[in-house]
Amino acid sequence: MTLADSITNFPESASHDSRALDEAAFQVIYDRTARPLWAYLLRVSGQREVADDLLQETYCRFLSRKTGEQTMNETETRSYLYRIATNLLRDRWRSGESAFCDDADHEEAVEDDPAAKIDVRRMMQALKPRARQLLWLAYVEGMSHTEIAEITGLSAMSIRLLLLRARRTAAGLLKTR
Repeated sequence: MTLADSITNFPESASHDSRALDEAAFQVIYDRTARPLWAYLLRVSGQREVADDLLQETYCRFLSRKTGEQTMNETETRSYLYRIATNLLRDRWRSGESAFCDDADHEEAVEDDPAAKIDVRRMMQALKPRARQLLWLAYVEGMSHTEIAEITGLSAMSIRLLLLRARRTAAGLLKTR
């Protein structure tokens, strides 16, 4: 079963008008999205506990949404999950509930050179959460400016400018090492 099949083949509920995912369909979605979504949450928040909590909350909100007759394809579902996660991160930032520091044991998606891993890790630690978020979505997840704009609630032109600034800041941090 593909992710698109899982999303569009919602079972009809006899008790109410809205449709919900069955367990097998949700499992397909979860298997394809949980790991990269957790990595995104970890990279942006810098804390495993926060990433774990927000991942769980993201899927709870995803499952509790009212779908009605609207169905989503794989790309839309992925964007929707990242948007939920981003909004949850934003809520944490606003509440000041989490200090967003780096977790030293996380896995880094860079080349095998240990020095490069340390430099990238330090550079990401030094960036503001918004810059980390944008760089991760653009260069690790490979999302377009439009997709990032949908997830973050910003305009695509703003994303372009903010990514430019984040890249310049990141490059400056790497040059000083």
